[in-house]
Amino acid sequence: MLLIQEGDSGSTLYIVRSGRLRAFAADPKGKEITLGLYGPGEYVGEMSLDGGPRSANVETLEATTCAVIPRETLLAYIAEEPDFALEMMARLIRRARLATESTRSLALIDVYGRFRRLLDQLSEPPAADGTRVLHERITHQQIANHLACSREMVSRLMKDLEMGGYVTKRDGRIVLARELPARW
Repeated sequence: MLLIQEGDSGSTLYIVRSGRLRAFAADPKGKEITLGLYGPGEYVGEMSLDGGPRSANVETLEATTCAVIPRETLLAYIAEEPDFALEMMARLIRRARLATESTRSLALIDVYGRFRRLLDQLSEPPAADGTRVLHERITHQQIANHLACSREMVSRLMKDLEMGGYVTKRDGRIVLARELPARW
């Protein structure tokens, strides 16, 4: 379900109480890039609190409950609890840094490098046998949306890595059987 549509006006902050959200940008042809995933305790919609249009789309990934905070309520709370404003600024700074890193990655790192980095970020710590399992099931299209590439490219990468014994699947989840090669 689409919660926020890019370009719309908005004056509310959404705090995730349960479930998960995905922020993304899309072009008119339907090509998407995932900007972030958000779970309980995180929030979305803060970018429009300056009166500008919504800067991205946000959709639910599963059944999700959010607290909806109008701009006026948020401003009154900040006046009463200025430490909250500092926390919000810190989160915005982290998101700005992530956006800078994402831009750097898209501009300077090839698709395989971005793919390798994403799998590292999504995987759990190594098990006793050295394998690492991704936290959750993820489709080739979802990976492509994170990397700003085609699903076909992700499928080619996965096939080559599976043939090389680097990647397998277990219970529908990707398993990194060993360290991925530096280059594809």
